[in-house]
Amino acid sequence: MFDIYTTLPLTCALFVLFFGLFVLFQDYHSRMNQLLFGFNVSMLFWMFGTFMMFVSRGDETWALFWDRFIYMSVAFMPPLMHHFSLVFTQQVGKQKKRLIINYILAFAFAYLSQTKYFVDGLYYYSWGVHSQARILHTVFLGYFFLGTGVFFANVFRFFLKTKDRITRLQTIYVFISFAIVIFIGGSAYLFAYHVDTKFPFAYVSGLVFPIMLFYAVSRHHLLGKKAVLTEVMVGLAEFFVVMEIFFSQNLRDVLVRVIFAIVLAVLGMVLIKSVRTEINRREEVTKMANSLEKANLRLQELDKQKTEFLSIASHQLRTPLSILKGYIELIKDGGYGKITKQTTEILNNMDESNEHLIKLVDEFLNISRIEQGRTKFNFAQFDVAHMIDVLVEEFKMKAKDKNMTLDWTNSAPIDLIGDEEKIRHVVFNFIDNALKYSDKGTIKIKVKNDYDGYRVVVSDSGFGFNKTDEVNFFQKFYRGENVKGTNVNGTGLGLYVCRKFIEAHGGKVWAHSPGLGKGSQFGFWLPFKPVQPPDPVA
Repeated sequence: MFDIYTTLPLTCALFVLFFGLFVLFQDYHSRMNQLLFGFNVSMLFWMFGTFMMFVSRGDETWALFWDRFIYMSVAFMPPLMHHFSLVFTQQVGKQKKRLIINYILAFAFAYLSQTKYFVDGLYYYSWGVHSQARILHTVFLGYFFLGTGVFFANVFRFFLKTKDRITRLQTIYVFISFAIVIFIGGSAYLFAYHVDTKFPFAYVSGLVFPIMLFYAVSRHHLLGKKAVLTEVMVGLAEFFVVMEIFFSQNLRDVLVRVIFAIVLAVLGMVLIKSVRTEINRREEVTKMANSLEKANLRLQELDKQKTEFLSIASHQLRTPLSILKGYIELIKDGGYGKITKQTTEILNNMDESNEHLIKLVDEFLNISRIEQGRTKFNFAQFDVAHMIDVLVEEFKMKAKDKNMTLDWTNSAPIDLIGDEEKIRHVVFNFIDNALKYSDKGTIKIKVKNDYDGYRVVVSDSGFGFNKTDEVNFFQKFYRGENVKGTNVNGTGLGLYVCRKFIEAHGGKVWAHSPGLGKGSQFGFWLPFKPVQPPDPVA
């Protein structure tokens, strides 16, 4: 005969099994999870053994067998609780001797529970059956409550010491959950002494314990995990399936519904495991994103400090270099007396090196002004064709020295609106680089009407470059792989400045090459009506 009293222990067993698996799947490497799972296994054997004892109550031999089976598992509750309290309160390594004694006594009583000096005979009460206590059972009760009492003492002391709000909440839930099992569940011992409680208080604890600890685990992060809707949905589904067991009419219905509940529990655990794995991955990504954000802010601050340093250093260097240039010119002009031809050559070399330094300092100043938003733009209409005419004349001698030619056909005026000085700087840089990174051939300069603006292109047949260089040329301090190992010097700032100047006009720059040794093409596009850049920061 199956009624609510018979199926209640089985229902509790399934709940305990579900919670035990849930805890273990959270982190099976965690000692706390392992101990909590072990305690749930003890409860599982207790509840399942009770169900089987009720089913077998018409057969005294089998009823006694299942009750002794229960005591063999319940005997390990005190040491498991003691051990759990040490891990939970972070006292691992302490009370080692007490814990060893607790485990030894558990093994001893698990063995003694199988004798007639522990329990013998049956006591039938209003709704169930239980074995009758003998002398060793009374001794066991003393051990049981003393052994579990160590748990409550450890947890209570920990609660008094800790100040963290979440930790205190965890401690309260743990204390209450286990107290329900020990003191309400412990009422099952009364039947062994012919006391009929008239209500299955002991077995209700098997429902309350996992539900309360489940709430503590998911709501208050007892096991370091966050609650998710999946756990709640799976738990509710399992609850309603288990409740169906109460309405079973025969053993076949019970077995079918129990199997279905177990399958649902296993599938639910797998689902929860996968969802939590996904959540953990997202949390890791979020943490990485936060770390990257902090690192990025730090890099921005370092970049800002570097820019400020460049600005200060460049200003400090510009003045003595200008003075040095002036003195060199004075000496060359005979301001300090007549000089020899050899001295003139030395002064020319000094002047050339000084010019190189001034150009380098100017690049640093441009960088600092651009990054600090202090670059001034003077927008006006100017003739691009005329500007290129002047530049080609400037570079003719340098090209001739390298046995190269500049191919530029002077065309009709090409009027653009922009900062002529900045655009001139860009074209100058492109032509200068074409000559610098070429040993032969012709430098071609073209201006084309392209949609709503003009395209300016400088092509050469020089070193060329690969795809990696193509996407990185306009980055700060980048020097191409194509010039490594050569005697061509540079800072990797010129093209970066060019990009910033063109982008300030609402245009874009590019670089292209068929490959190493196959020449290159640098160009930019400017709209007819460029975007006016913001006023420089004071």
